[in-house]
Amino acid sequence: MAIFTYQYPSSAPLIILTITILLFVSSLEGAEANKFTFINKCDYTVWPGILGNPKLDTTGFELPKGTSRSFQAPTGWSGRFWGRTGCNFDGSGHGSCVTADCGSGQVECNGAGATPPATLAEFTLGSGSQDFYDVSLVDGYNLPMIVEGSGGSGACATTGCVTDLNRSCPNELKTAAGAACKSACEAFASPEYCCSGAYNSPATCKPSTYSSIFKAACPKSYSYAYDDATSTFTCSGADYTITFCPTFPSLKSASNSSPVGTETTDEPETGSEEGSGGVEAASFASSWLANLAIGDSTRIHPCSSLQYGLVVAIYLIISSHVWWIQ
Repeated sequence: MAIFTYQYPSSAPLIILTITILLFVSSLEGAEANKFTFINKCDYTVWPGILGNPKLDTTGFELPKGTSRSFQAPTGWSGRFWGRTGCNFDGSGHGSCVTADCGSGQVECNGAGATPPATLAEFTLGSGSQDFYDVSLVDGYNLPMIVEGSGGSGACATTGCVTDLNRSCPNELKTAAGAACKSACEAFASPEYCCSGAYNSPATCKPSTYSSIFKAACPKSYSYAYDDATSTFTCSGADYTITFCPTFPSLKSASNSSPVGTETTDEPETGSEEGSGGVEAASFASSWLANLAIGDSTRIHPCSSLQYGLVVAIYLIISSHVWWIQ
């Protein structure tokens, strides 16, 4: 029979302290952030632009061909990304771009949006709920782009446009340099094409000949303002990759309901039920802490360092105050 010795007259304070800290650590899971990774597979440099709230670490940067860059966005963030092309910036970061320029005169867009035509990736990150995302050609098109979700739950379908619409752009929609394809709204400023005025509802604004060309080439992208049914996608707790000039031959089916890279977490082992309450608490805590400290999750968590510190602190508390003698 084992004899248990505690530094304190009762194990209750230790157990209460341990449970309190465990609950606090668990509550930090709600502070997760989504990681965005940008990949440039184009044969030229792309300068991604960013517009959203709250402001992220950058609002615009240079992404040479064959490179990538990642950063985090907090839950609840809403905004859009796009790729600027044909940019010319001097040593101090001042200049402009041929397509999708944000008009800031700098590499950083500083709160300014893309000048059409521009292919847009739009996101609203849920806070404890679903993320919504899409790739939009409502403001025209300037380069191929796809969005992929990973490590989340739900459909998490890949969306975007892999076709080079600049090659098949109708003459009346081409920009002067042929580097981008305008939307019919921008080209003709007609309420019928812009879904404005008498056409400002799903019932009155229908696909046009021009939006149908966009939809045929990029069936999972927004082709006009009310193209929601086949163009908006959802995922929960995912990280996202935005790829410029992707080389994928096709996109994943929007009807695929199987999660992409869904994470699974084993239940913590609580040990044998035959021991006393003190050993069970210590065994449960040690197992739970081990799973937390060395789990195989690929999610980026802004509080990971704090969690690790708490793991060490709890382990030391248990080690110094609970032991057994055969």
